[in-house]
Amino acid sequence: MKTYPARVEATGMRLAVVVSRFNHLVSALLLEGCQTAFAERGGAEDDLHVAWVPGAFEIPLVARDLAASGRYAAVVTLGSVIRGGTPHFDYVCEGVTQGVGQVMRDTGVPVAFGVLTVDDVEQAMERAGGREGNKGAEVTLAAIEMANLRALLGADPQPSKV
Repeated sequence: MKTYPARVEATGMRLAVVVSRFNHLVSALLLEGCQTAFAERGGAEDDLHVAWVPGAFEIPLVARDLAASGRYAAVVTLGSVIRGGTPHFDYVCEGVTQGVGQVMRDTGVPVAFGVLTVDDVEQAMERAGGREGNKGAEVTLAAIEMANLRALLGADPQPSKV
């Protein structure tokens, strides 16, 4: 059996990050996790390009533009949608989730989904650097790994070391 090795090395890699301004404190913490994870994996500060958008619903449009530009190995999406008393939560969550997935399918560029969909602010804060870790860091590592994998797919896989 041969496999494509998983690599989470960001040296020389350029990432785009799309961040929602709505629920700004949560978004800022997710972005901080993203920046830290990228730097810890060898990414240069100048190779992390951030675009702020008004809310989560606007993320897919800008993610698509950045992915289609050909300038980025991957795109990271960050934000949070916090449940309220109306069905608006469901529509926004569905729209951003489907939109981000469509960007990846349309462009072939890895797009990491770091939009929290939570019941309350406490849950959001737990996932933005609290007890649940920082999902911004987690999805950044996924984006880096996927970008590296995509770069390898044109070559033969390596013999597995079992």
